[in-house]
Amino acid sequence: MSKSPEPVSDRSPLIRVTAMPADTNPYGGVFGGWLMSQMALGAGALASRVGEGKAVVVSATDFAFPGAMAVGDELSVYCDIAATGTTSLTIAAEAVARERNGEATTKVAQGSFKFVLLDDNNRPRAVVLASKQT
Repeated sequence: MSKSPEPVSDRSPLIRVTAMPADTNPYGGVFGGWLMSQMALGAGALASRVGEGKAVVVSATDFAFPGAMAVGDELSVYCDIAATGTTSLTIAAEAVARERNGEATTKVAQGSFKFVLLDDNNRPRAVVLASKQT
């Protein structure tokens, strides 16, 4: 892994979790689907918090896996609002792995999730961000 130009502690992750043996693919590497699911959890937490309610994912796009992580590495997921629509939020997610026994980090995945905000009847509702802080 390469040393990150910015220590992980300088940002606040939405998700922080350790990759376990059950999270591997048939070749022994950490499964990309597991990475995507952690990113979706982080993005969903941000969408629900900012949207103040139920937010459901309707698409996931633009995924890239520029690095690899090993079992035991710690994964941190960082998310930002990339765009807003009438009833939707697009969240950019970045996954960064930190080696188990050190401080070296590497970006292992990035992608975008689109969420639609729902009301109590599970119907799309308007996004209102004027007073929100992200």
